Amino acid sequence: MTPRPRLLFVTGKLAEPALRRVLDDLAPRAGFEPHVAVLNITVAALMTTAWVARRLAVPDGTERVILPGYCRGELTEFEAMGVPVERGPKELRDLPEFFGKASGPPPGYGAFDISILAEVNHAPRKPLAAVLAEARHYRASGADVIDLGCDPGGTWGGVGDCVAALRAEGFRVSIDSFDPVEVEAALAAGAELVLSVNGTNVEHARRWHEHYPAVEVVATPDTPADFDSLERTAAQLSAWGVKHRLDPILEPIGFGFAASLGRYLEARRRFPDAELMMGVGNLTELTDVDSAGVNVLLAGFCQEVGIRSVLTTEVIPWARSAVKEFDLARRLVYHAVREKVLPKRLEPGLVMLRDPKVHEQGEAALAELAARVTDKNYRVFAERGEIHVLNGSVYLRGSDPFDVFEKLLAADPGLDAAHAFYLGYEFSKAVTALALGKGYTQDQALRWGFLTVPEKSRHDRP
Repeated sequence: MTPRPRLLFVTGKLAEPALRRVLDDLAPRAGFEPHVAVLNITVAALMTTAWVARRLAVPDGTERVILPGYCRGELTEFEAMGVPVERGPKELRDLPEFFGKASGPPPGYGAFDISILAEVNHAPRKPLAAVLAEARHYRASGADVIDLGCDPGGTWGGVGDCVAALRAEGFRVSIDSFDPVEVEAALAAGAELVLSVNGTNVEHARRWHEHYPAVEVVATPDTPADFDSLERTAAQLSAWGVKHRLDPILEPIGFGFAASLGRYLEARRRFPDAELMMGVGNLTELTDVDSAGVNVLLAGFCQEVGIRSVLTTEVIPWARSAVKEFDLARRLVYHAVREKVLPKRLEPGLVMLRDPKVHEQGEAALAELAARVTDKNYRVFAERGEIHVLNGSVYLRGSDPFDVFEKLLAADPGLDAAHAFYLGYEFSKAVTALALGKGYTQDQALRWGFLTVPEKSRHDRP
């Protein structure tokens, strides 16, 4: 049997029991032999690399040394040891992830078979530079096709130039217009898909097909509830050999939403081999709710029914990240449907308002920490509806940050402006975490799923 690598974990007195518990579970799964060096300091977060280097004895056979994540200073302090030294995560609970053994997406996760059309809304009203910038944003968010949304009532003379500019940057383009002049100019410049045709303009599709044989159109009913008109349009397109996909039209809640879902099911029943499309904006843009959850539900419906393209946009403020949301959602539902597993604990990027898991120190651990800390550095925690702040001489707690801070000033009248600002900033994050039921860790950004912005700790600032 190949011997397991010996890893030395450095910690302080307070964290030793918790570290050993984590390693007892992790080491067999990660395939290493753990050893723990407990240095003569209560709180490991107060270590510096220079301080550790003077006190650490590395046993023979050690292949890696793992420092606490909060250990400050240069790792060059350990060069004379001849053993690789690195910082671990700042939180013990993140050690499994650090060693690649955290629960999460399985190997191969991330495939999908639903394409995203992202609409540039009111494209004729925008300068070309603005359209290109929006298109780049959508592509970075996961869009496969850029849809140019045109305005009724006038012909956009610049549509050809806009399509050509997008194509020059490698974008696939669709044109969203019932104006045949706009559509033909877009097709001539390289657009590949036309939204939409129904009984009022289906005759134009025959001519487009003659001039641009690869063109594809989206067939819609003459009115949302008139499914027979969709069937007639589809039959006409098929007779002419025009490539097409069907969109029975998703309607807003209160205006036929449930019935419109039924029409997608009926379309799949009547046209088992047809390509289907859904415009999801009538839900994401027209419902007072953050769009991520709506996108996941609609993506799940599309995956099960076999709707392989969606049209979305990012106009209303609560849907400003809708393209990225659907990009993550299509990967989640593809895996769930293909593998027949629940879409749970696979995509933490879509859990934004709250956290997938909230860890707490617990009443006893905080009391023990308060009793054992001897230095003046403040630690902040947010648990069970209260902010906790403590150092070697103070332990305060409460649900009102202003009240806690007032008591803190009374206990520490010499608190300087820089530390007051820092504590106010941390209190603000802590209160937000308590309000939403999120996890809070001092000197780390709150987690907002894929919207999280990493935070530079005060310890890492010059």
